[in-house]
Amino acid sequence: MGTTTTTAHPPDEDDAASVRRRAWRTTWLLLAFMLVNFADKTVMGLAADPIRAELGLTRGEFGTAQSAFFALFSLAALGVSFLTRRIRTTVLLLGMALLWSVAQLPMLIGAAGFGTLIVTRVLLGAAEGPAMPVAVHHLHGWFGQKERTLPTAVLMVGAAAGVAVSAPLLTLVVDGWGWRWAFGIVGFAGLVWAGFWIVRSKEGPLAPPLFKRASPVADPSAVPYRKILLSGTWLAAAFGAFAAYWMLSAGLTWAPDYLQKVTGLTLKQSGAVVTGVAIGNGVVLLTHGLLARRAAQRGTARPGLMGGAGGGLVMCVAALSIAAFAEVDSVGVKIALMIGPMALTNVILTISQTACARITPPSQRGVALGALAFVYALAGILSPMVTGLLVDGAATTADGYRTAYLLMAALVAAAGVLAVFLLRPEKDAVRLGVAETPVLGIPATP
Repeated sequence: MGTTTTTAHPPDEDDAASVRRRAWRTTWLLLAFMLVNFADKTVMGLAADPIRAELGLTRGEFGTAQSAFFALFSLAALGVSFLTRRIRTTVLLLGMALLWSVAQLPMLIGAAGFGTLIVTRVLLGAAEGPAMPVAVHHLHGWFGQKERTLPTAVLMVGAAAGVAVSAPLLTLVVDGWGWRWAFGIVGFAGLVWAGFWIVRSKEGPLAPPLFKRASPVADPSAVPYRKILLSGTWLAAAFGAFAAYWMLSAGLTWAPDYLQKVTGLTLKQSGAVVTGVAIGNGVVLLTHGLLARRAAQRGTARPGLMGGAGGGLVMCVAALSIAAFAEVDSVGVKIALMIGPMALTNVILTISQTACARITPPSQRGVALGALAFVYALAGILSPMVTGLLVDGAATTADGYRTAYLLMAALVAAAGVLAVFLLRPEKDAVRLGVAETPVLGIPATP
Protein backbone atom coordinates (compact mmCIF):
# COMPACT_ATOMS: atom_id res chain seq x y z
CA MET A 1 0.00 0.00 0.00
CA GLY A 2 1.24 3.49 -0.87
CA THR A 3 1.03 6.29 1.63
CA THR A 4 0.11 9.88 1.04
CA THR A 5 1.40 13.22 2.18
CA THR A 6 -0.59 16.42 2.35
CA THR A 7 0.61 19.08 -0.10
CA ALA A 8 -1.45 22.07 1.00
CA HIS A 9 -3.20 23.51 4.05
CA PRO A 10 -6.79 22.33 4.56
CA PRO A 11 -9.16 24.82 2.96
CA ASP A 12 -10.91 25.63 6.26
CA GLU A 13 -7.72 27.30 7.53
CA ASP A 14 -8.05 30.12 5.01
CA ASP A 15 -10.97 32.50 4.74
CA ALA A 16 -12.56 33.03 1.33
CA ALA A 17 -10.86 36.38 0.72
CA SER A 18 -7.39 34.97 1.40
CA VAL A 19 -7.99 31.96 -0.84
CA ARG A 20 -9.35 34.24 -3.55
CA ARG A 21 -6.23 36.41 -3.52
CA ARG A 22 -3.88 33.44 -3.58
CA ALA A 23 -5.83 31.66 -6.31
CA TRP A 24 -5.74 34.60 -8.68
CA ARG A 25 -2.17 35.53 -7.76
CA THR A 26 -1.22 32.03 -8.85
CA THR A 27 -3.22 32.50 -12.06
CA TRP A 28 -1.32 35.68 -12.94
CA LEU A 29 2.03 34.03 -12.19
CA LEU A 30 1.15 31.12 -14.45
CA LEU A 31 -0.05 33.55 -17.11
CA ALA A 32 3.46 35.05 -17.05
CA PHE A 33 4.86 31.50 -17.15
CA MET A 34 2.98 30.76 -20.37
CA LEU A 35 3.89 34.18 -21.76
CA VAL A 36 7.60 33.36 -21.50
CA ASN A 37 6.91 29.82 -22.74
CA PHE A 38 5.40 31.03 -25.99
CA ALA A 39 7.91 33.82 -26.40
CA ASP A 40 10.46 30.99 -26.52
CA LYS A 41 8.50 29.34 -29.34
CA THR A 42 8.09 32.61 -31.27
CA VAL A 43 11.81 33.30 -31.67
CA MET A 44 12.40 30.83 -34.49
CA GLY A 45 9.55 32.13 -36.64
CA LEU A 46 10.40 35.81 -36.20
CA ALA A 47 14.09 35.25 -36.87
CA ALA A 48 13.56 32.72 -39.68
CA ASP A 49 15.11 34.74 -42.51
CA PRO A 50 18.32 35.83 -40.74
CA ILE A 51 18.80 32.37 -39.26
CA ARG A 52 18.38 30.71 -42.65
CA ALA A 53 20.63 33.28 -44.30
CA GLU A 54 23.47 33.01 -41.77
CA LEU A 55 23.34 29.22 -41.43
CA GLY A 56 22.51 28.54 -45.11
CA LEU A 57 19.32 26.54 -44.52
CA THR A 58 16.51 25.61 -46.90
CA ARG A 59 12.92 25.88 -45.70
CA GLY A 60 12.84 22.12 -45.28
CA GLU A 61 15.97 22.19 -43.10
CA PHE A 62 14.63 25.11 -41.10
CA GLY A 63 11.33 23.26 -40.61
CA THR A 64 13.31 20.25 -39.39
CA ALA A 65 15.15 22.47 -36.90
CA GLN A 66 11.84 23.79 -35.63
CA SER A 67 10.45 20.28 -35.43
CA ALA A 68 13.48 19.28 -33.32
CA PHE A 69 11.89 21.36 -30.57
CA PHE A 70 9.21 18.69 -30.38
CA ALA A 71 11.51 15.65 -30.58
CA LEU A 72 11.18 14.99 -26.82
CA PHE A 73 8.28 17.37 -26.20
CA SER A 74 5.59 14.69 -26.22
CA LEU A 75 7.57 12.11 -24.27
CA ALA A 76 8.55 14.67 -21.64
CA ALA A 77 4.94 15.84 -21.31
CA LEU A 78 3.79 12.29 -20.65
CA GLY A 79 6.71 11.26 -18.46
CA VAL A 80 6.70 14.30 -16.19
CA SER A 81 2.90 14.07 -15.82
CA PHE A 82 3.38 10.85 -13.85
CA LEU A 83 5.68 12.74 -11.47
CA THR A 84 2.77 15.01 -10.46
CA ARG A 85 1.58 12.14 -8.24
CA ARG A 86 4.87 12.17 -6.31
CA ILE A 87 6.48 15.62 -6.64
CA ARG A 88 4.89 18.98 -5.90
CA THR A 89 3.89 20.89 -9.01
CA THR A 90 5.57 24.02 -7.63
CA VAL A 91 8.92 22.19 -7.83
CA LEU A 92 8.23 20.76 -11.29
CA LEU A 93 7.28 24.16 -12.73
CA LEU A 94 10.41 25.78 -11.30
CA GLY A 95 12.63 23.06 -12.74
CA MET A 96 11.10 23.42 -16.19
CA ALA A 97 11.50 27.20 -16.23
CA LEU A 98 15.18 26.95 -15.26
CA LEU A 99 15.91 24.28 -17.87
CA TRP A 100 14.23 26.02 -20.77
CA SER A 101 15.95 29.32 -19.91
CA VAL A 102 19.38 27.72 -19.82
CA ALA A 103 18.66 25.98 -23.14
CA GLN A 104 18.29 29.32 -24.96
CA LEU A 105 21.57 30.90 -23.90
CA PRO A 106 24.11 28.85 -25.94
CA MET A 107 22.83 30.49 -29.14
CA LEU A 108 24.42 33.75 -27.95
CA ILE A 109 27.80 32.21 -28.80
CA GLY A 110 28.86 33.33 -32.26
CA ALA A 111 30.29 29.91 -33.14
CA ALA A 112 26.98 28.15 -32.38
CA GLY A 113 25.65 26.77 -35.69
CA PHE A 114 23.01 24.40 -37.02
CA GLY A 115 24.09 21.52 -34.78
CA THR A 116 23.90 23.67 -31.65
CA LEU A 117 20.53 24.98 -32.78
CA ILE A 118 19.18 21.44 -33.11
CA VAL A 119 20.54 20.32 -29.72
CA THR A 120 19.25 23.37 -27.86
CA ARG A 121 15.81 23.11 -29.49
CA VAL A 122 15.56 19.46 -28.44
CA LEU A 123 16.50 20.38 -24.84
CA LEU A 124 14.14 23.34 -24.86
CA GLY A 125 11.28 21.16 -26.09
CA ALA A 126 11.95 18.55 -23.41
CA ALA A 127 11.80 21.27 -20.76
CA GLU A 128 8.70 22.95 -22.18
CA GLY A 129 6.73 19.81 -23.09
CA PRO A 130 5.19 19.32 -19.62
CA ALA A 131 4.63 23.06 -19.07
CA MET A 132 0.98 23.28 -20.09
CA PRO A 133 -0.36 20.09 -18.41
CA VAL A 134 1.56 20.68 -15.16
CA ALA A 135 0.53 24.36 -15.06
CA VAL A 136 -3.14 23.46 -15.62
CA HIS A 137 -2.94 20.70 -12.99
CA HIS A 138 -1.44 23.16 -10.50
CA LEU A 139 -4.04 25.83 -11.33
CA HIS A 140 -6.92 23.41 -10.87
CA GLY A 141 -5.68 22.85 -7.32
CA TRP A 142 -6.95 26.38 -6.59
CA PHE A 143 -10.36 26.33 -8.32
CA GLY A 144 -13.41 24.09 -8.14
CA GLN A 145 -14.81 22.41 -11.25
CA LYS A 146 -17.40 25.10 -12.06
CA GLU A 147 -14.85 27.90 -11.65
CA ARG A 148 -12.06 26.54 -13.83
CA THR A 149 -12.96 27.71 -17.33
CA LEU A 150 -12.04 31.37 -16.81
CA PRO A 151 -8.68 30.86 -15.04
CA THR A 152 -7.82 28.12 -17.53
CA ALA A 153 -8.65 30.54 -20.36
CA VAL A 154 -6.45 33.17 -18.69
CA LEU A 155 -3.64 30.63 -18.63
CA MET A 156 -4.17 29.91 -22.33
CA VAL A 157 -4.09 33.65 -23.01
CA GLY A 158 -0.44 33.41 -21.99
CA ALA A 159 0.14 31.74 -25.35
CA ALA A 160 -1.44 34.66 -27.21
CA ALA A 161 0.13 37.26 -24.92
CA GLY A 162 3.53 35.64 -25.30
CA VAL A 163 3.29 36.12 -29.05
CA ALA A 164 1.72 39.59 -28.83
CA VAL A 165 4.36 40.93 -26.44
CA SER A 166 7.35 39.14 -27.89
CA ALA A 167 6.66 39.67 -31.60
CA PRO A 168 7.31 43.45 -31.69
CA LEU A 169 10.02 43.27 -29.01
CA LEU A 170 11.94 40.42 -30.58
CA THR A 171 11.55 41.96 -34.05
CA LEU A 172 13.34 45.05 -32.73
CA VAL A 173 15.99 42.88 -31.10
CA VAL A 174 16.58 40.94 -34.32
CA ASP A 175 16.81 44.19 -36.32
CA GLY A 176 19.05 45.99 -33.83
CA TRP A 177 21.18 43.32 -32.15
CA GLY A 178 20.86 40.27 -34.38
CA TRP A 179 18.90 37.06 -34.15
CA ARG A 180 21.15 35.48 -31.52
CA TRP A 181 20.18 38.06 -28.91
CA ALA A 182 16.52 37.19 -29.44
CA PHE A 183 17.33 33.78 -27.95
CA GLY A 184 19.25 35.42 -25.10
CA ILE A 185 16.42 37.81 -24.18
CA VAL A 186 13.83 35.06 -23.75
CA GLY A 187 16.34 32.93 -21.82
CA PHE A 188 16.94 35.71 -19.30
CA ALA A 189 13.17 36.36 -19.04
CA GLY A 190 12.64 32.77 -17.94
CA LEU A 191 15.25 33.15 -15.19
CA VAL A 192 13.47 36.27 -13.91
CA TRP A 193 10.15 34.39 -13.75
CA ALA A 194 11.81 31.54 -11.85
CA GLY A 195 12.97 34.03 -9.20
CA PHE A 196 9.41 35.27 -8.64
CA TRP A 197 8.07 31.70 -8.54
CA ILE A 198 10.53 30.68 -5.80
CA VAL A 199 9.23 33.48 -3.59
CA ARG A 200 5.48 33.41 -4.33
CA SER A 201 4.46 29.86 -5.30
CA LYS A 202 2.28 27.61 -3.17
CA GLU A 203 0.11 24.51 -3.68
CA GLY A 204 -3.65 25.09 -3.77
CA PRO A 205 -6.15 23.87 -1.16
CA LEU A 206 -7.75 21.55 -3.75
CA ALA A 207 -4.44 19.99 -4.81
CA PRO A 208 -4.55 16.18 -4.52
CA PRO A 209 -2.23 14.49 -1.99
CA LEU A 210 1.13 13.14 -3.06
CA PHE A 211 1.59 9.38 -3.26
CA LYS A 212 4.93 7.97 -2.17
CA ARG A 213 4.29 5.02 -4.44
CA ALA A 214 2.01 5.31 -7.46
CA SER A 215 -0.28 2.42 -6.63
CA PRO A 216 -3.93 2.14 -7.71
CA VAL A 217 -4.65 0.50 -4.36
CA ALA A 218 -3.48 3.62 -2.54
CA ASP A 219 -6.08 5.73 -4.33
CA PRO A 220 -9.63 4.43 -3.93
CA SER A 221 -11.00 7.09 -6.29
CA ALA A 222 -8.73 5.99 -9.17
CA VAL A 223 -10.23 5.10 -12.55
CA PRO A 224 -8.30 2.84 -14.97
CA TYR A 225 -6.43 5.09 -17.38
CA ARG A 226 -7.61 3.09 -20.37
CA LYS A 227 -11.22 4.01 -19.55
CA ILE A 228 -10.35 7.70 -19.36
CA LEU A 229 -8.17 7.76 -22.48
CA LEU A 230 -10.64 5.75 -24.58
CA SER A 231 -13.66 7.84 -23.61
CA GLY A 232 -15.32 9.88 -26.34
CA THR A 233 -14.59 13.10 -24.44
CA TRP A 234 -10.84 12.48 -24.11
CA LEU A 235 -10.46 11.32 -27.73
CA ALA A 236 -12.38 14.28 -29.13
CA ALA A 237 -10.50 16.70 -26.88
CA ALA A 238 -7.14 15.22 -27.89
CA PHE A 239 -7.84 15.43 -31.63
CA GLY A 240 -9.26 18.94 -31.27
CA ALA A 241 -6.16 20.11 -29.40
CA PHE A 242 -3.99 18.36 -32.02
CA ALA A 243 -5.70 20.31 -34.83
CA ALA A 244 -5.44 23.61 -32.94
CA TYR A 245 -1.79 23.01 -32.13
CA TRP A 246 -1.10 22.15 -35.77
CA MET A 247 -2.37 25.59 -36.72
CA LEU A 248 -0.55 27.26 -33.83
CA SER A 249 2.80 25.60 -34.60
CA ALA A 250 2.56 26.31 -38.32
CA GLY A 251 1.72 29.93 -37.58
CA LEU A 252 4.58 30.44 -35.13
CA THR A 253 7.07 28.98 -37.60
CA TRP A 254 5.84 30.08 -41.02
CA ALA A 255 3.35 32.96 -40.68
CA PRO A 256 6.07 35.67 -40.84
CA ASP A 257 7.61 33.97 -43.90
CA TYR A 258 4.18 33.66 -45.56
CA LEU A 259 3.32 37.29 -44.90
CA GLN A 260 6.64 38.47 -46.33
CA LYS A 261 7.05 36.12 -49.31
CA VAL A 262 3.41 35.70 -50.43
CA THR A 263 1.65 38.92 -49.37
CA GLY A 264 4.68 41.19 -49.73
CA LEU A 265 4.71 42.65 -46.22
CA THR A 266 7.95 43.84 -44.63
CA LEU A 267 9.47 42.24 -41.52
CA LYS A 268 8.03 44.95 -39.27
CA GLN A 269 4.61 44.75 -40.94
CA SER A 270 4.49 40.98 -40.60
CA GLY A 271 5.52 41.34 -36.95
CA ALA A 272 2.61 43.73 -36.44
CA VAL A 273 0.20 41.24 -38.04
CA VAL A 274 1.52 38.42 -35.83
CA THR A 275 0.90 40.68 -32.83
CA GLY A 276 -2.64 41.40 -34.04
CA VAL A 277 -3.33 37.70 -34.47
CA ALA A 278 -2.08 37.03 -30.95
CA ILE A 279 -4.38 39.75 -29.56
CA GLY A 280 -7.30 38.22 -31.47
CA ASN A 281 -6.48 34.83 -29.99
CA GLY A 282 -6.44 36.30 -26.50
CA VAL A 283 -9.76 38.07 -26.98
CA VAL A 284 -11.38 34.84 -28.17
CA LEU A 285 -10.06 32.84 -25.21
CA LEU A 286 -11.08 35.42 -22.61
CA THR A 287 -14.52 35.89 -24.14
CA HIS A 288 -15.14 32.16 -24.03
CA GLY A 289 -13.93 32.01 -20.42
CA LEU A 290 -16.14 34.90 -19.33
CA LEU A 291 -19.21 33.43 -21.05
CA ALA A 292 -18.60 30.06 -19.41
CA ARG A 293 -18.18 31.68 -15.97
CA ARG A 294 -21.34 33.73 -16.40
CA ALA A 295 -23.30 30.62 -17.35
CA ALA A 296 -21.90 28.73 -14.33
CA GLN A 297 -22.82 31.57 -11.95
CA ARG A 298 -26.37 31.61 -13.29
CA GLY A 299 -26.60 27.85 -13.09
CA THR A 300 -27.35 27.61 -16.81
CA ALA A 301 -24.12 25.95 -17.95
CA ARG A 302 -24.60 23.01 -20.29
CA PRO A 303 -22.17 20.42 -21.57
CA GLY A 304 -22.19 22.24 -24.92
CA LEU A 305 -20.49 25.22 -23.34
CA MET A 306 -17.68 22.90 -22.23
CA GLY A 307 -17.35 21.66 -25.79
CA GLY A 308 -19.88 19.38 -27.43
CA ALA A 309 -22.03 20.86 -30.17
CA GLY A 310 -21.09 24.45 -29.31
CA GLY A 311 -17.35 23.93 -29.41
CA GLY A 312 -17.60 21.72 -32.47
CA LEU A 313 -19.56 24.29 -34.44
CA VAL A 314 -17.05 26.99 -33.50
CA MET A 315 -14.28 24.76 -34.88
CA CYS A 316 -16.19 24.27 -38.13
CA VAL A 317 -16.56 28.04 -38.55
CA ALA A 318 -12.83 28.37 -37.96
CA ALA A 319 -12.14 25.67 -40.57
CA LEU A 320 -14.18 27.54 -43.19
CA SER A 321 -12.24 30.70 -42.38
CA ILE A 322 -8.89 28.93 -42.84
CA ALA A 323 -10.01 27.58 -46.21
CA ALA A 324 -11.14 31.06 -47.27
CA PHE A 325 -7.77 32.44 -46.14
CA ALA A 326 -6.02 29.99 -48.44
CA GLU A 327 -8.12 30.95 -51.45
CA VAL A 328 -8.56 34.74 -51.31
CA ASP A 329 -6.01 37.12 -52.82
CA SER A 330 -6.78 40.28 -50.86
CA VAL A 331 -4.14 40.93 -48.19
CA GLY A 332 -6.65 42.91 -46.13
CA VAL A 333 -9.14 40.03 -46.12
CA LYS A 334 -6.38 37.58 -45.19
CA ILE A 335 -5.35 39.69 -42.21
CA ALA A 336 -8.98 40.12 -41.10
CA LEU A 337 -9.50 36.35 -41.23
CA MET A 338 -6.30 35.71 -39.25
CA ILE A 339 -7.21 38.16 -36.50
CA GLY A 340 -10.91 37.25 -36.38
CA PRO A 341 -12.65 33.96 -37.24
CA MET A 342 -9.49 31.86 -37.63
CA ALA A 343 -8.73 32.64 -33.97
CA LEU A 344 -11.85 30.66 -32.94
CA THR A 345 -9.75 27.51 -33.35
CA ASN A 346 -8.09 28.30 -30.01
CA VAL A 347 -11.29 27.79 -28.02
CA ILE A 348 -10.73 24.03 -28.14
CA LEU A 349 -7.48 24.48 -26.18
CA THR A 350 -9.44 25.64 -23.13
CA ILE A 351 -12.27 23.20 -23.72
CA SER A 352 -9.94 20.22 -23.99
CA GLN A 353 -8.17 21.02 -20.70
CA THR A 354 -11.34 21.56 -18.64
CA ALA A 355 -13.18 18.64 -20.23
CA CYS A 356 -10.34 16.18 -19.54
CA ALA A 357 -10.07 17.47 -15.97
CA ARG A 358 -13.81 16.87 -15.49
CA ILE A 359 -13.63 13.17 -16.42
CA THR A 360 -10.51 12.47 -14.32
CA PRO A 361 -10.12 12.07 -10.53
CA PRO A 362 -7.88 14.85 -9.11
CA SER A 363 -5.03 12.48 -8.23
CA GLN A 364 -4.88 11.30 -11.87
CA ARG A 365 -5.54 14.68 -13.49
CA GLY A 366 -1.86 15.45 -14.14
CA VAL A 367 -1.39 12.18 -16.01
CA ALA A 368 -4.54 12.65 -18.13
CA LEU A 369 -3.49 16.19 -19.04
CA GLY A 370 0.03 14.96 -19.78
CA ALA A 371 -1.37 12.34 -22.15
CA LEU A 372 -3.41 15.08 -23.82
CA ALA A 373 -0.22 17.13 -24.26
CA PHE A 374 1.54 14.05 -25.66
CA VAL A 375 -1.03 13.88 -28.46
CA TYR A 376 -1.33 17.54 -29.36
CA ALA A 377 2.44 18.04 -29.21
CA LEU A 378 2.77 15.57 -32.08
CA ALA A 379 1.30 18.34 -34.21
CA GLY A 380 4.23 20.48 -33.16
CA ILE A 381 6.58 17.88 -34.62
CA LEU A 382 4.69 17.38 -37.86
CA SER A 383 3.25 20.79 -38.68
CA PRO A 384 6.43 22.90 -39.20
CA MET A 385 8.16 20.07 -41.08
CA VAL A 386 5.18 19.18 -43.31
CA THR A 387 4.49 22.83 -44.08
CA GLY A 388 8.13 23.47 -44.99
CA LEU A 389 8.26 20.40 -47.23
CA LEU A 390 4.98 21.34 -48.95
CA VAL A 391 6.28 24.83 -49.70
CA ASP A 392 9.68 23.59 -50.90
CA GLY A 393 8.06 20.96 -53.11
CA ALA A 394 5.46 23.20 -54.76
CA ALA A 395 5.81 25.00 -58.07
CA THR A 396 5.65 28.33 -56.25
CA THR A 397 5.85 29.44 -52.63
CA ALA A 398 2.24 30.65 -52.81
CA ASP A 399 1.01 27.27 -54.10
CA GLY A 400 2.82 25.43 -51.33
CA TYR A 401 1.33 27.59 -48.61
CA ARG A 402 -2.14 27.27 -50.15
CA THR A 403 -1.92 23.47 -49.90
CA ALA A 404 -0.63 23.72 -46.33
CA TYR A 405 -3.52 25.93 -45.21
CA LEU A 406 -6.14 23.74 -46.90
CA LEU A 407 -4.70 20.75 -45.04
CA MET A 408 -4.97 22.75 -41.83
CA ALA A 409 -8.61 23.58 -42.59
CA ALA A 410 -9.41 19.90 -43.11
CA LEU A 411 -7.89 18.95 -39.73
CA VAL A 412 -9.81 21.67 -37.89
CA ALA A 413 -13.08 20.70 -39.61
CA ALA A 414 -12.62 17.03 -38.66
CA ALA A 415 -11.94 18.08 -35.06
CA GLY A 416 -15.14 20.11 -35.03
CA VAL A 417 -17.24 17.18 -36.24
CA LEU A 418 -15.73 14.85 -33.61
CA ALA A 419 -16.42 17.40 -30.87
CA VAL A 420 -20.09 17.68 -31.90
CA PHE A 421 -20.66 13.95 -31.56
CA LEU A 422 -18.19 12.76 -28.91
CA LEU A 423 -17.19 15.54 -26.51
CA ARG A 424 -19.56 15.04 -23.56
CA PRO A 425 -17.60 15.62 -20.31
CA GLU A 426 -20.54 15.54 -17.89
CA LYS A 427 -21.97 12.38 -19.39
CA ASP A 428 -18.60 10.61 -19.42
CA ALA A 429 -17.82 11.78 -15.87
CA VAL A 430 -21.01 10.18 -14.61
CA ARG A 431 -20.27 7.00 -16.53
CA LEU A 432 -16.74 6.84 -15.07
CA GLY A 433 -17.95 7.67 -11.56
CA VAL A 434 -15.89 10.88 -11.25
CA ALA A 435 -17.42 13.33 -8.78
CA GLU A 436 -17.34 17.06 -9.44
CA THR A 437 -14.61 18.96 -7.58
CA PRO A 438 -16.27 21.28 -5.02
CA VAL A 439 -15.94 25.04 -4.96
CA LEU A 440 -14.78 25.29 -1.32
CA GLY A 441 -15.64 28.95 -1.16
CA ILE A 442 -13.19 30.22 -3.76
CA PRO A 443 -14.80 33.08 -5.70
CA ALA A 444 -14.77 32.81 -9.47
CA THR A 445 -13.82 36.42 -10.11
CA PRO A 446 -10.34 37.93 -10.15
